[in-house]
Amino acid sequence: MNYKPSFNLLNALIIILLMAGGQLIASENTTVQASQIDDGPYIFEHSIKGNQAHWICKNQLVTQNSNLKEIDKGRLTNEISINKSTTDITFEKPALCQSLSTSTVTTSVISVSKDEYQNVENIVALSDIHGRFDVFKKLLKNHKIIDEYSNWQFGTGHMVITGDVFDRGEQVNEVLWLLYKLEKQALLAGGRLHLLMGNHEQMVLRGDLRYVHDKYNLAEKLLNRSYDQLYNQQTVIGQWLRSKNTIVKLNNTLFLHGGISTDWLEHKLNITKANQLLRAHIDDDNDEIKKNDVLQFLLRSNGPTWYRGFFNNDYSEKSLSQLLKYFGVSRFVVGHTTQTQVLGLFDNKIVAVDSGIKNGESGELLFIENNNLTRGLFNGKRQVLH
Repeated sequence: MNYKPSFNLLNALIIILLMAGGQLIASENTTVQASQIDDGPYIFEHSIKGNQAHWICKNQLVTQNSNLKEIDKGRLTNEISINKSTTDITFEKPALCQSLSTSTVTTSVISVSKDEYQNVENIVALSDIHGRFDVFKKLLKNHKIIDEYSNWQFGTGHMVITGDVFDRGEQVNEVLWLLYKLEKQALLAGGRLHLLMGNHEQMVLRGDLRYVHDKYNLAEKLLNRSYDQLYNQQTVIGQWLRSKNTIVKLNNTLFLHGGISTDWLEHKLNITKANQLLRAHIDDDNDEIKKNDVLQFLLRSNGPTWYRGFFNNDYSEKSLSQLLKYFGVSRFVVGHTTQTQVLGLFDNKIVAVDSGIKNGESGELLFIENNNLTRGLFNGKRQVLH
């Protein structure tokens, strides 16, 4: 008797090969392809052609050029339009990229935001999105931070993301472009969006690509650039990220990614100086960083994007009190160390807002309103943070 593999066994073989990124000839006439990838846009600046947007639609590269001189003359295509009053260029998503969003680029010079604000009535914070766009967007919609069309709905409030948009997940660009859009909409509404730098932003921009999702291998191949070069200083998102603070103070609360070690007291840094140094040296190689004690501190394990000491069992309230006094705040809000919910420690003098969004199932927000702290649950409800 000739043995014939069962239908289920054949399917299992197909799945295994597809997971490996391969291609299987199932019979003489049937080819099973790996899943089709949509990605982008990656927008690069070119001195002659202006901005150039690259999309990946169903595994194919689609490129759009913008030329400001031609646009000003009114020679518009159905892909690119410009709002002359705000000098914004809009790149419409190609027809094959329906899963992605249209992207609008502001042509004005990117400015650095302040790192301290007072009299902010409404604050919402979260962390460690890690490319989980769908969970992030649903969480914001459930709490009416954005509307059904993903537009800013938080008025004059401030939203803080304490780092780590990059790595792990497969929708990093979708998150970045939504934040890029919301930042401008928040400003126009009298609010603010603060995207702070986390250790994974620093890793990607400095070429440490250990945690990049395999999906982005295709972008590297089609654009003939390593992943970090897709966000270098010649790209729109790369320039935008390099303008970001690492630490921000809102009212009596200090927000950052990892935490503050007592080593900070030895270096006698203030927030503004630390932010300036981190922006200025984000592209330095390791040899350059090793030459400077302050940079070694800021960009290593006891620095503000890597430190986890707040969560050690032996962490002392004495150290915490010293640091709160130094910065003149009542609490620190941090991400980086994953919890199952928004968590308050030391009578909410430390609040952890990495609620596990990176797992792709749910997440939470922290609301601070008139100094009252509540957890924003994934279903849109709230609970007092005890």
